[in-house]
Amino acid sequence: MIRIFTAIALLVIGFTNAQEATGSVAGKLLDKENNNEPLPFANVIVKETSKGSSTDFDGLYEINSVPPGTYTLEFSFTGYQTVEIPNVVVEPNKVAVVNATMGATAAALEEVFIKVVTNREREEALLLEQKNAVIVKESIGAEQLQTLGVSNASAATTKISGVSKTEGSGDIYVRGLGDRYLSTTLNGLPIPSDNIDKKNINLELFPARFIGNVSISKTFSPNNSADLASGNIDIVSKIVTKNKDIGSSVSSGINSNVGDSEIFSNFKGTATNNDITLGIYNRAYQSDNLVNALTEQSWNPTQLSSPINYGFGFNVGGIIGEERNWKLYFSGGQSVDHEYREGLFREYDQGNLRDFVPPDDLRRWLRTVNTTGMLHSQYKLNDNNNLTFNTFVINKAFEETLEAGRERTTEIFEELDNIEEGSQFIRDQNIKNTLLSVTQLIGKHDISKNNSLDWAAGFNYLVANEPNRIRNEVNILNDNPNTPENEDGIIELGFTGGFQQRKSVQEITDLELNARISDELVFKRDEDDNKIFVANVGGDVRNKTRDFTSRFFGIEEGSGSDINPPSIDDIGAIFTQENFDNGLLQLNVQPVDTYDATLLSYAGFADFTGVFEQFTAQVGVRYQKDEIDVDFNVGNYVNPATGQARVGTSNKNYDNIYPYVNLKYELSDKLALRLSGSVSQTLPEFKEIAPFQYVSQVGQVFQGNPDVERSKNFNLDFKVEFFPQNDELLSFSAFYKRIEDPINRGLQRGGEDIFSYFNTGDRARIFGVELEGRVYIIKKQEASQSLRLSGNVSYLNHEQDLKDVFRADGTLEQTFKYGGKSEIGVEGASDWITNLSLTYNSGNDTPYEFTLTGNYASDKIFALGAPRNQQQPDVFFNGEIIEQGFVTLDFIANKEFNDHWSLGLTAKNLLNPTIKRRQFIQEVVSGDQFESTILSYSTGIETSLSLKYTF
Repeated sequence: MIRIFTAIALLVIGFTNAQEATGSVAGKLLDKENNNEPLPFANVIVKETSKGSSTDFDGLYEINSVPPGTYTLEFSFTGYQTVEIPNVVVEPNKVAVVNATMGATAAALEEVFIKVVTNREREEALLLEQKNAVIVKESIGAEQLQTLGVSNASAATTKISGVSKTEGSGDIYVRGLGDRYLSTTLNGLPIPSDNIDKKNINLELFPARFIGNVSISKTFSPNNSADLASGNIDIVSKIVTKNKDIGSSVSSGINSNVGDSEIFSNFKGTATNNDITLGIYNRAYQSDNLVNALTEQSWNPTQLSSPINYGFGFNVGGIIGEERNWKLYFSGGQSVDHEYREGLFREYDQGNLRDFVPPDDLRRWLRTVNTTGMLHSQYKLNDNNNLTFNTFVINKAFEETLEAGRERTTEIFEELDNIEEGSQFIRDQNIKNTLLSVTQLIGKHDISKNNSLDWAAGFNYLVANEPNRIRNEVNILNDNPNTPENEDGIIELGFTGGFQQRKSVQEITDLELNARISDELVFKRDEDDNKIFVANVGGDVRNKTRDFTSRFFGIEEGSGSDINPPSIDDIGAIFTQENFDNGLLQLNVQPVDTYDATLLSYAGFADFTGVFEQFTAQVGVRYQKDEIDVDFNVGNYVNPATGQARVGTSNKNYDNIYPYVNLKYELSDKLALRLSGSVSQTLPEFKEIAPFQYVSQVGQVFQGNPDVERSKNFNLDFKVEFFPQNDELLSFSAFYKRIEDPINRGLQRGGEDIFSYFNTGDRARIFGVELEGRVYIIKKQEASQSLRLSGNVSYLNHEQDLKDVFRADGTLEQTFKYGGKSEIGVEGASDWITNLSLTYNSGNDTPYEFTLTGNYASDKIFALGAPRNQQQPDVFFNGEIIEQGFVTLDFIANKEFNDHWSLGLTAKNLLNPTIKRRQFIQEVVSGDQFESTILSYSTGIETSLSLKYTF
């Protein structure tokens, strides 16, 4: 009996195993069009089943749990001929190894002509590039930008580890270092700043439809200028990837602050708002006749109806010609955004409150019209020679109206004894009109199998004007406030300096020629034709010039006259030619402030890269010479050596060799270690050298310093990268930076509250670590749902010393120490930076996708403090200004209805945090110490709905 049951059991087990036993199919796919390199991201399916997979970085694939049988294996990839291999026999508990090679054919090319190495919009391709690169480089592509609801290049950078953005100014910080420590390029060539106060262009000017990918190289690369410490941001323009690429989109939304009924019905534009037509500012008064605008043009803000955000965009592209060797892509569009901010402002001097605007009395209306156009053309001369032509035109009209004091609680320019006597009211209206044109010609040539040449040349043209800035400063006196004719108080023109009622003009014109060339020589290849020993030699040149002019036209009461505007909403009523003619008003014209600046930079480099099995080493050196010449004629400058006023020069010449080394060790095909070291510099900018004074809307003054010198930077990076799958990443980084003679923004010494730029110490150091992950919680499968988590966390430990400067005789000339501090953190560096996003995709043919993404950057130093008395810096000083950290949270939803229509919903800044700057205060008399909020506002929640149609 036992034997019978045993036999039955064995038969059942055997039958069950026979039913459940399956086999596998595995192998490697090669790319015929790329010297039989592995072809990643291709689809592999067992046709008679639902089984399938995709190839990884090394072209490898594996399909498990295939029932025994004979099948047809199909390989497919966009732009390549589909390959079918019949009669693949799968046996139980065995692996059928099937290797294949794919190539593009004329038939396939009629659909799309693209190789994976050129499609750098896909996350998988960018991770592959990151995996193969020798330098530490991270990128985000157009595909991921759409998922994260990113609308421009500025927002794109914040999705990369160690990157944060100041919400108020839009400044980008990489590894805690801000504008002056960064460099920005477009397709590898430098682009100018659109703002006198910045080194780098405002990345918000580049809409997502222009972008193929955005990358940040955090270690030194031979193609980049030595003028960087934290990294280089490179925007790669979108290129044609399909036979036909035609689409259009429209969007509309509103800012929650603007949506308030009172604000919505009374949204204020500048007095010159009517000069903007279809996003183009039509200048009514040139700088040489702006004086006519004092009496012939309104001083009062305009009221805008329906301040709703909206935008539209379109693109037309494809592959042209019978030989299909010409790619053409054109994109354009316009966006209009409205924002309203309300908050407080305080300014302290040596512990005493000087200026104060309470929370409900500082109001700002902001409106931006951004018009963009892009043309990309790529022509394939033959298999070995390609030319690319890019041109970008960006026209931005940004207008801001600021009011402080309408509630009669503001003390801001100290002409009255106290608040009981009266209060102050200021209004500042400004349009900033930026026109940027970038033209580039790029060539790539395969001279031979082991010699390739890349070159590029560019011309940048920038006009960044404040063509007609309008400012009013008045006192609201409390005399007889209850009488009918003066129920709002008597309006008195400010009487200090003669320019408190003014219109002013500021003009910047930048011209730049730049070029680069690089020649790659391959000395040895392995048996699989991979490059083993490679040398690169090349160079670049940059010649940039700037012409800057600024002039004020002011009005004040005539001698012995007494004239009062009827109200703060009609201050311009008294600015008539008749009142000038009869002496009630007096015209003041300030001499023109100018500076002319030139940057000439040229460099040569050479490096050698060697691959020794799992170990890769790149060593190189860059020689760079930089000449900066600034000639200025500004009213607030006096040459300390000659005593001559206004006129001066600042000439800087730096001639150095910058070595670098990049090492990589691959523990496996998925795990690698990296180590990089380099020496670089930080050049002072034109605006940091020219002593021109720029007055902010709330009266803070920023001024250059002709004596500021460059910083020298020493950089060391270590990174571990693990790629679990072709679209997943886990990494750990540690880095150290030492900066000699760091440049900081701080308060000038003496009796004036003026921000300037100084080499405040001998050295600064930053140590940081970064963790990054891009993984699937629910693994992506074909036509099924997925859940993906992406994020990064960075911690920075940073400090810099504050030095004493001594004269030749040993006496103290200047100290940057204050309040008992000889060390302080690095300006702009946050201790903690975190970016997280969670994405759900329904995974069907017309999926819907939801993404929740958040960012946090902790407190950072906005400006260093300064002693106000060089002999007692621990008593008489102004403390550092801190920008308080905050959390942002965005929600993005996308729904595809079919191959043509898609709908998007975006809600940004859902938490709407209050953005604050605070200052450390010590009262001189009492010695009390405290922190006070000196600026606060919220930007509001931005919601928008977009509709996209693809032909």
